[in-house]
Amino acid sequence: MARVKRGVTKHARHKKVLKAAKGYRGRHSKTYKTAKHHLEHGLQFAYRDRRRKKRDYRGLWIQRINAGARLLGVTYSRFMSGLKKAGIELDRKVLADIAVRDPEGFAGLVKQAQAAL
Repeated sequence: MARVKRGVTKHARHKKVLKAAKGYRGRHSKTYKTAKHHLEHGLQFAYRDRRRKKRDYRGLWIQRINAGARLLGVTYSRFMSGLKKAGIELDRKVLADIAVRDPEGFAGLVKQAQAAL
């Protein structure tokens, strides 16, 4: 049976890993062994954090809504309950944006929520 020489394949695989590891600091972007190790970890973190990002943003939106509502004398939970009873269906992302960019409009929403309670 003929012998298989793997020089080209190996070089291509190493090149692919080193290209993906560009931007890593020091030896992590220069040598194949450490680049492969850190690339695998980086890909694991990326996979995990794509899911985690959704949780983090929801928490941020809730904090912003709570801060805006408390300035107007109502807690987050009471505000959200009032909105639901008033039939106002805005998601947390939009409410947080309104709280930050349009305080007068947010104050109107708080008044409507308090009236529904």
